[in-house]
Amino acid sequence: MTGPRHGFPIAVIGIGADGWDGLGAAAREAVAAAEVIFGSERQLALVPTDLGGERRPWPSPLLPALPGLFAEHAARRICVLASGDPMFYGIGVTLARLFGPTALRVLPQPSSASLACARLGWALAETPVVSAVGRPVAAVLPELVDGRRLLVLSSDEHTPARLAELLRDNGFGESTLTVLEQLGGAAERQRSGAATSWQLDPGDPLNIVAIDCAADAGHTRRTRVPGLPDAVYGGDGQLTKAEVRTLTLSALAPAPGELLWDVGGGSGSIAIEWCRTHPACRAVTFERLERRRQQIIANATALGVPHVEVRGEVLAELADMHETAPPDAIFVGGGLTQAGLLETCFAHLRHGGRLVANAVTAESEALLVAMAAERGGELRKFQIYRAEPLGGFTAWRPQLPVAQWSVVKSA
Repeated sequence: MTGPRHGFPIAVIGIGADGWDGLGAAAREAVAAAEVIFGSERQLALVPTDLGGERRPWPSPLLPALPGLFAEHAARRICVLASGDPMFYGIGVTLARLFGPTALRVLPQPSSASLACARLGWALAETPVVSAVGRPVAAVLPELVDGRRLLVLSSDEHTPARLAELLRDNGFGESTLTVLEQLGGAAERQRSGAATSWQLDPGDPLNIVAIDCAADAGHTRRTRVPGLPDAVYGGDGQLTKAEVRTLTLSALAPAPGELLWDVGGGSGSIAIEWCRTHPACRAVTFERLERRRQQIIANATALGVPHVEVRGEVLAELADMHETAPPDAIFVGGGLTQAGLLETCFAHLRHGGRLVANAVTAESEALLVAMAAERGGELRKFQIYRAEPLGGFTAWRPQLPVAQWSVVKSA
């Protein structure tokens, strides 16, 4: 979308809990000159009633209404109030996407993360931030590592208790949570407690939670590196095993913001670990069986990537999908011998994208060899052995050999 149809940039003003007194001269002038001011009820109440023009609280839902709201006031000077830094998980990002950065004049205040790190003495550049605003708290799970510190942007006053429960249920009950409320304002307050014994009453809805992670004894490590233990996945055993999963993710080569199609999802392990590599990674997994689709949803939530999208059988779904964004990578782990499946997947892949397919049967392996002869790429074959007890000794038990074809779609 293009910017507003008038010559005035949209003033996007960050305002903290200290309100009007905390604003600089430029920000105050921008608010005073506005003919219409948008913001939440709380933010609008921070501005003196004798300054600025018409006050317009945000409607709900907000995003669908934005284009119409700004079109309605296109000829007026518009000011938008935001919490702290508007470009830090704030409305400024949405407005820049809608109207373009040149249509905005952004005047930020310190973000809640900056203020929290200042109060705690934590290094801001080394502290990951996870938003629980409009998102499940399960998104915190991939960040949990023993000895690590992180910040969580709260949705409301109940987020701290939900985080404590999440930590207890996932092997981090000994972690310390610190709730920082109304940062920068007269009502600023800190409260701390261990997740395992969390009993603090809900406080102010404007808060951020700092977590000092401490893993419980015997907790299984679950980092963002691919190759999680097979035991963390529920399902019927239809699973790409950890060693092959690691090699497969390496061939798929995920990068931040990229989209994967996982065809023949099984337990969802490839899509899940693709998304765990970076918070911005996205995945759609296609699985024909309903019971497996439900298991993928459960696994994705339990492993901290509930945004994995789960669909039905791939060819049927693609027949109904229109104007879909082409994926950056496709993994085919099931249904290889289905007529036209590989060709259809390859056709939907963007130019420069990667396709990786694994085969365990002679028929599907022969198909990969034929596809490699036609389209190029690389063929590999893996044989994994795992040690198992045999009487009083140890024997190497072979897993099914896996043939893999990987190819980059050229322009």
